[in-house]
Amino acid sequence: MSKFIDRPRYLCALGGAIGTLENLPRTIPILHAAAGCGGNISNALNYASGYLGSGYCAGQALSSSNVYEQEIVFGGEDRLCEQVENTLKIMDGDLYFLVSGCMVEMIGDDVKGVAKKFKDRDVALLAADTGGFHGNSFKGYDIVLGTLFKEFTLKKDVKNEKLLNLWGIVPIQDVFWKGNLENLKRLLEELGYQVNTFFGENETLDNLKNAGSAVLNIVVSDTAGIEPAKLFEEVHGVPYISVPLPIGPHGTEQFIRSISNRLGIEKAFADKVIQRHKARYFSYIERIADVYNDLDLQRYAVIVGDSSYAQALTRFLSDDLGWLPELVVITDILSEEQKEDVRKRFADLESGLSPRIVFDTDTSSIIRHFRDTWPSANGSKYFNTFSPAFILGSAFERALADELKAPHLSVTYPISNRVVMDRAYTGYDGAIRLTEDIFTTLVGTR
Repeated sequence: MSKFIDRPRYLCALGGAIGTLENLPRTIPILHAAAGCGGNISNALNYASGYLGSGYCAGQALSSSNVYEQEIVFGGEDRLCEQVENTLKIMDGDLYFLVSGCMVEMIGDDVKGVAKKFKDRDVALLAADTGGFHGNSFKGYDIVLGTLFKEFTLKKDVKNEKLLNLWGIVPIQDVFWKGNLENLKRLLEELGYQVNTFFGENETLDNLKNAGSAVLNIVVSDTAGIEPAKLFEEVHGVPYISVPLPIGPHGTEQFIRSISNRLGIEKAFADKVIQRHKARYFSYIERIADVYNDLDLQRYAVIVGDSSYAQALTRFLSDDLGWLPELVVITDILSEEQKEDVRKRFADLESGLSPRIVFDTDTSSIIRHFRDTWPSANGSKYFNTFSPAFILGSAFERALADELKAPHLSVTYPISNRVVMDRAYTGYDGAIRLTEDIFTTLVGTR
């Protein structure tokens, strides 16, 4: 029997698809699923993601066929056609996208076939099979991106040598996605390029439609967005580069240099961008240095999160903040090949530290992994305690923090104990924000 997942840190593929679509500008998701799917997904997307709100024509206003017993027995395609007709009349959008749930896929309803029935309409209508059994939120994100790149993005024979596309930061699954994308976009613009992020500030569907004219796709992940990047290269002839999520000066310098090398940007020019940001970053870090030393703010750390955040936070804590990460729990569902790719990201820490890396989806297992990493005193008179300590993870890690009597900051999904608006942790500026949040947590009870 397969191992169950205790308190999962993501939704099903359908939830990931809806979270992706509702954050595309002027896009209307149309859900074909059993009654209740839309409401449950809406609650998980909103209340577990820093209370982000519902978005345009989404949340509790999400268009849904809400199939019942009759459709399950006799098929629900007619009901979906009716729902599409009503949605087109009532909801004003520039792109409509049909997504399917588990039940309707199991009975054989064809959402792509329904979409084809509206081909003669003057409306952009796409469809994808996104039943929850296909995978988790990351899979739903990949399915939607793949469909958009194949059926919505136009083929461009002439490339814009100054245009880049950037993705791999999954909306809502990364609670800080919008601010994170904006930070990275500004860095790339300083290198002299225009950047499409699709889900960031001031993005339009035209950016997505004309993305085929880019010269490079940048995927900020080793896992999310890789399959769509391969499809994009096949369909549009645009190569891609996979880079880790950058947080702090060490990670961000690697990010800039990797992309600069790929684009053939002069090293001296990239150096100027890096030095300008490092000067600003350290001007703020210097202000906190005395407090850091006087109050002894160095900590042991446990990091819990998806593969992108786990490596980025570990590098920031060890190489930039001077902390001691001991245990890293990566919560993605990954193949063995993907796990090996992720492990490599921890092999070159400037600090020389080697935290224990564990792959586990179950929240209840984390305390066991900690005990295996840092055994208890067992009556020993002389024992190195795991203190002072700090926990970086999701809202689920509150129990672990209470057991270890350690402060805790929620930075990975789900986050239900913070309100997140334009907060961002990527790049140099994001690292300043993260340092503020961590140290504020430490001194908050003084």
